[in-house]
Amino acid sequence: MAVITNETWERPLISLAQEAWQVVTPEQRRNKADALAMQQAYDHCESITAYHSRSFHMASSLLKPDQRQAVRALYAFCRTTDDIVDDHEGNASALLQTWRERAMSWHPPHHDLVAFAWADARGRYSIPQRYAEQLIDGVARDMVQTRYQNFEDLTTYCYGVASTVGLMSMHIIGYEDEDAVRYAIKLGVALQLTNILRDVAEDWRRGRLYLPLDELEAFGLSEADIEAGRVDDRWRAFMQFQIARARRIYEEAWPGIQMLNSGGRFAIAAAATFYRAILDDIENHDYDVFSRRAHVGAWGKIRRLPAIWWTARRKSSK
Repeated sequence: MAVITNETWERPLISLAQEAWQVVTPEQRRNKADALAMQQAYDHCESITAYHSRSFHMASSLLKPDQRQAVRALYAFCRTTDDIVDDHEGNASALLQTWRERAMSWHPPHHDLVAFAWADARGRYSIPQRYAEQLIDGVARDMVQTRYQNFEDLTTYCYGVASTVGLMSMHIIGYEDEDAVRYAIKLGVALQLTNILRDVAEDWRRGRLYLPLDELEAFGLSEADIEAGRVDDRWRAFMQFQIARARRIYEEAWPGIQMLNSGGRFAIAAAATFYRAILDDIENHDYDVFSRRAHVGAWGKIRRLPAIWWTARRKSSK
């Protein structure tokens, strides 16, 4: 069995995952709607995924059709939750509560296509409901907290908005070892840290700063530097530190891929690799995340696929 380091910040996150794992969800069964209505709901989730995340859309295309539909319903659930908080400032709390009730229902209205598909996916793959609730709670945190004093506090946020997604995906893909939970938590943290580093400017415009304040101070930086979009030696050193840590967490999370069922390893490995490559793009543009949004183009993803396939296959044979 692979060795995983338990750092201080990991222990409370593992406890959160264990709490959710043990929750028994009543009435967990597949919705008996007619096939056409259900397919329309899943198609809608597919279009949301394709529009908002090319990386996730491409990676999920490597799954079997039923799993592909389910993870795209999961993505649409997450995206809808996020959009409520980001795009409805005045009444976001009330709208989020209404959405929580629909998204957690086993019998949502057919016209709510995302909730309809999501209920089917949850029932079909026995996804613990508490993970979905933790995700909504994590996203809701954006309404009350816009600064993070230290990295440990930030990782709790990362768990809520990203690690929960990995834990739910595990139930769709299937896993061979419950130790995969600990690795999924790490991968979620690494993915969210990548989002944070990529989206510094966008988050600042929304009034949010996810970079640990104590680490900014340690590198001689302040919020005034973020507002000015200042790329200097202090910022470069700070970003080098952040990127190195994110890469280390990716490395520590990688062995968990071999604990997934064989049919899903390639897709998860691809998703992780595509996101990790965003860090390379940040470096290649002198750590300027203020005037451009780091990304990996379609060809950059496609050319990586053979190596990803070979690595995931080799690891699965150990």
